[in-house]
Amino acid sequence: MKKHSARVAPLSACNSPVLTLTKVEGEERPRDPPGPAEAQAPVGTDTGGRPSPRCWRCSQAQLKKIFWGVAVVLCVCSSWAGATQLAKLTFRKFDAPFTLTWFATNWNFLFFPLYYAGHVCKSAEKQSVKQRYRECCRFFGDNGLTLKVFFTKAAPFGVLWTLTNYLYLHAIKKINTTDVSVLFCCNKAFVFLLSWIVLRDRFMGVRIVAAILAIAGIVMMTYADGFHSHSVIGIALVVGSASVSALYKVLFKLLLGSAKFGEAALFLSILGVFNILFITCIPVILYFTKVEYWSSFDDIPWGNLCGFSVLLLTFNIVLNFGIAVTYPTLMSLGIVLSVPVNAVVDRYTSKIVFNGVRVIAMVIIGLGFLLLLLPEEWDVWLMKLLTRLKVRKKEEAAEGGADLGSGPQNKGGRARPSFAR
Repeated sequence: MKKHSARVAPLSACNSPVLTLTKVEGEERPRDPPGPAEAQAPVGTDTGGRPSPRCWRCSQAQLKKIFWGVAVVLCVCSSWAGATQLAKLTFRKFDAPFTLTWFATNWNFLFFPLYYAGHVCKSAEKQSVKQRYRECCRFFGDNGLTLKVFFTKAAPFGVLWTLTNYLYLHAIKKINTTDVSVLFCCNKAFVFLLSWIVLRDRFMGVRIVAAILAIAGIVMMTYADGFHSHSVIGIALVVGSASVSALYKVLFKLLLGSAKFGEAALFLSILGVFNILFITCIPVILYFTKVEYWSSFDDIPWGNLCGFSVLLLTFNIVLNFGIAVTYPTLMSLGIVLSVPVNAVVDRYTSKIVFNGVRVIAMVIIGLGFLLLLLPEEWDVWLMKLLTRLKVRKKEEAAEGGADLGSGPQNKGGRARPSFAR
């Protein structure tokens, strides 16, 4: 398998793959020296002026990647917005955010079985489950997945995963889903700040500006409701969820680095196992202490619980493994596009008031998120683009001057009109 630097995170995208071009069949045969007409043909075209097979194949690959990117964006947007709205609907009948978090996290166990099913369908060299498991376990070291490794490298991330989702769901109880989804977009700004401090990542002024915009958006969102205690608590919960998620991603990169698809799937399945073995006791304690209590199991909206879990599982699968078919920037756009989707739903299902302060805060946070999607070399690309446009403008001006000076002239030194004989 090709190695991809897919970064495992509960709500994160991955590094971009390298797009390679395959050689055109028959391209390596010897050719005669080009004639005058062939030598003057532009790059990427044949002697007849048509696009070459190499150029056509490149464009096909790019179009395919963009097509899959649109599909991934729609899937990320719909699954994230759907999970958020379904969680809000679930709390009307089942007021137990931690139990819902525990129930949904158990479904992480399906990551590795689903990955292995894809491996059997796609891979030319099929391995048994045991062989594939052992190969993926090398991600944890030469000794594989030992008990010590489980408690030192997997258990802390299991706690962070549970805490991220619990704070997010608990915030949905306090404030509307639009505010929750837009505030969680600040997660990317927190990731940059932690990476800059802990991982010594490259300093980028535009990302500092994006982080400032995110913080300003949080303050304005709090001000939009008049600093009421109910909304302040909800905003604090979702900001805490975004902060814990950022800590998860940075620690994963610091301690474990990057992972292949199979290693990422195994790691997420291990988080599900950890949740089943060690987190199950907490919902039981909350039930008997009546912190999260329900009268009977028949009253539990199992359809909503299973629907939320399936949507959250789909979201994490697409976000962690969508890099195989498209660009990571497109996947990140799906999270931003879920904000207007939630806003439309909230507009017709709740009493949310989109005053000027709230709209400005949403725009500021969205702008900060988009600035964080800029690649590290964006300034170099921008300077090259401006330089190229400047050179082209000078060339056009020179060609225009040459055309005026080389036209046929009469004896008086003025150019003849086009109808003169």
